[in-house]
Amino acid sequence: MKRRRVIIMGAQGRDYHNFNVFFRKNRKYEVVAFTVAQIQMKNRIYPKILAGKLYPKGIPIFPEKSLLNLIEKYKVDEVVLAYSDLSHEEVMQKASLVLSCGADFKLMGPKQTMLESKKPVIAVTGVRTGAGKSPTSRKICRILKSRGINFVVVRHPMPYGKLEEMIVQRFSIKTDLEKYNSTIEEREEYEPHLEEGNIVYAGVDFEKILKQAEREADLIVWDGGNNDLPFIKPDLHIVVADARRPDHELLYYPGETNVRMADAVIVNKVGTANQMHVQRVIDNVKSINKKAVIIKAAMDRFVDRPELVRGKRVLIVEDGPTLTHGGLGFGAATIEAKNLGAFIISPRSKAVGSIKDIFVKYPHLGTVLPAMGYSRKQMEELQETINSVECDSVLIGTPVDLRNLLNINKPAARVRYEIREIGKPDLDDVLKRFLRKI
Repeated sequence: MKRRRVIIMGAQGRDYHNFNVFFRKNRKYEVVAFTVAQIQMKNRIYPKILAGKLYPKGIPIFPEKSLLNLIEKYKVDEVVLAYSDLSHEEVMQKASLVLSCGADFKLMGPKQTMLESKKPVIAVTGVRTGAGKSPTSRKICRILKSRGINFVVVRHPMPYGKLEEMIVQRFSIKTDLEKYNSTIEEREEYEPHLEEGNIVYAGVDFEKILKQAEREADLIVWDGGNNDLPFIKPDLHIVVADARRPDHELLYYPGETNVRMADAVIVNKVGTANQMHVQRVIDNVKSINKKAVIIKAAMDRFVDRPELVRGKRVLIVEDGPTLTHGGLGFGAATIEAKNLGAFIISPRSKAVGSIKDIFVKYPHLGTVLPAMGYSRKQMEELQETINSVECDSVLIGTPVDLRNLLNINKPAARVRYEIREIGKPDLDDVLKRFLRKI
């Protein structure tokens, strides 16, 4: 039987997972290539240790811009879209491009891609990148800890290093971040959990990751990435929507799918959003999911050294993914800088290398610097950009403290932010009902 020739379009996460759970041992298909959007890396291979016996040479990985040529070169039958945070319009534009080349275009659903756990699973996902999933996951972990539940966190992948060294990763203390050569993007998600004493699993092969996590814990918390679907079938699915981006719960893939599947939806950032937008998000959620519990929440912000910001000329550094493919023009640091009467200094003229390219690709960024750190080189370029800007101080609004990772040549303050539910029901109510059932 002739094997169907497949390209998987991804961004180094969902694409590898879909391959591992569906294609790796499937003799009906031959995955001839991965393509990568958002993050461009040269001469990358999905290694044979992960690709399996059907792929003794591994699988080549190309930039997505090569897709048309690859379809023709490899005589591809099917292209699978396997990454997130795309508008519905973008998804269909990619589908149209693939179909125009004669190949089939495919989206893979939960039945084929979700692993089933022997332990109860709570999943936290989002409508968009930057909606507030990570603070929500940490709040859930605090509640579980207060109830004496033995849990571990399994985190959506960010495998930007050597894939063969990232098959299963376990983080329990901060030195593990050095052990695995974690980038800024990885540290932003893992370090806040480690600071609260939570064990985090991540990596590339989630079948192996889940088996190891199950041996250690009585309950799994899936901490999602971007607005992707869970890799593990949830028993309780909590989705975070963003009141500052109304209608995105109906307009983005696969965020809308998350809302339709949700047991509870948190409408977040109501404290800084237009109240008409808050209600619109609530109405939109109810229009596609009548069973979901709806929780309102705000993000409380804390500046550790406000005297460095008040009335000063300040460079703002915000969470990278939230600003780039998440589409927001500003975050917590910008809000606090304005509250403290700071004068915001633009970094655009001083940006170097890939950081300069980011401003070209995402013109909506304005005067805010996204903390991009997908590689060591990009971290160096971020540091050079920060240090070249003429200002009094830097205000950092990233989940990880960049002061510990970069040599910043000027005074720096940091904004932390935590989620706070408003009124009832709240997360404690939802978790109390869930825990009674397991």
